[in-house]
Amino acid sequence: MIVSDIDAEWAANQFIGYFGRFKTIEDYVRLTKEAAIEKRGASLFSLKDEFFNDDIHPEEMEFVIKPVGARFQQSVPQDYFYQLLTATSSHVIEHNIPGRELRWMVYEKNTKTIVGFIRFGSPTINSKPRNIWLDEPANLSILNRHTVMGFAIVPSQPFGYNYLGGKLLALLCVSHFARETLNEVFEKDIALFETTSLYGSTTSASQYDGLKPYLRYKGLTDSKFLPLLHNDVFHKLHDRFTLLNNNKPLTENKASSKKLKRQTKMISIIRNSLKENDQLDKLKEFNDVIDMAFGITQQKRFYISDYGYSNVREVIRGDQDELIKGPNWDKFYLENIISWWKKKASKRYEKLKAEDRFRTEVELWTEDDDIQIIR
Repeated sequence: MIVSDIDAEWAANQFIGYFGRFKTIEDYVRLTKEAAIEKRGASLFSLKDEFFNDDIHPEEMEFVIKPVGARFQQSVPQDYFYQLLTATSSHVIEHNIPGRELRWMVYEKNTKTIVGFIRFGSPTINSKPRNIWLDEPANLSILNRHTVMGFAIVPSQPFGYNYLGGKLLALLCVSHFARETLNEVFEKDIALFETTSLYGSTTSASQYDGLKPYLRYKGLTDSKFLPLLHNDVFHKLHDRFTLLNNNKPLTENKASSKKLKRQTKMISIIRNSLKENDQLDKLKEFNDVIDMAFGITQQKRFYISDYGYSNVREVIRGDQDELIKGPNWDKFYLENIISWWKKKASKRYEKLKAEDRFRTEVELWTEDDDIQIIR
């Protein structure tokens, strides 16, 4: 598909104007998050009282995990979960996720306030660090039977900062309680947990570091990606291309990863049209901005847990059939995991108090202007 020089230049300028504003992935995340919050509208009531913001020693804390959705008893309503997660998480929250999923809201029992959010889902099809660990691409049938991925592991703030809250949530994900619950909900035999850091190699560490033997770093994911245009800009462009394409969208409406595929196709059409129309200066400017946008993204840090089994790798490879409990098995029981976290969190808490760095403000995107993105 080739479009006119006027349409090609207009479309190129939309991309240039959008991506030309960003110098880092933080710039992009902040803009897209603020746009999503603005579109959602301001809450009529403050949500800050819903979140943990007490000065309690970690040894005195207890936790309650509540499932989300009407299919569970004593569960959290789905809309309430998304409302509070949207206010807390730095990323724009997707509501319609393909495949099976399990969502949790985690509360501190004594204060009856929220400390974080967890969403489990099906594993990604391909992963370079996983392939290296296995020495081969995974057999997807075996992988799906035994593997779950953590897609959202988000502590509320200041709980995350003051008490290593992100580490607590990650540890809950790899507990036997989580594994047994996932087996029931997913109808699987879960033995491998995977997750990736939110901002990849933007920082030298993540909330998942320092959690051996529960969680281990296995390298960086393979590819960078072009960030997606946020909805208003995307729809403005795609509506124009749909009109130019005889009122047909650039992909089928039922296509998977529809937005990504349409954006990729628009970029290809712009490049081909600028070249065909001999708009070489505009083509160079366009390519430079697209290359820069690719450059602000980072490979993600990849982590796995074996839930205390000793032969997960062999089972995922298909070399063995039966899972075998390893020497660390008992460490993965929920009470032992929380006890291990309390020792780490106590050192963090006492250090912050001694250095007068203990934070006392709840941070929410829906109510604050300046939030630390990477935390």
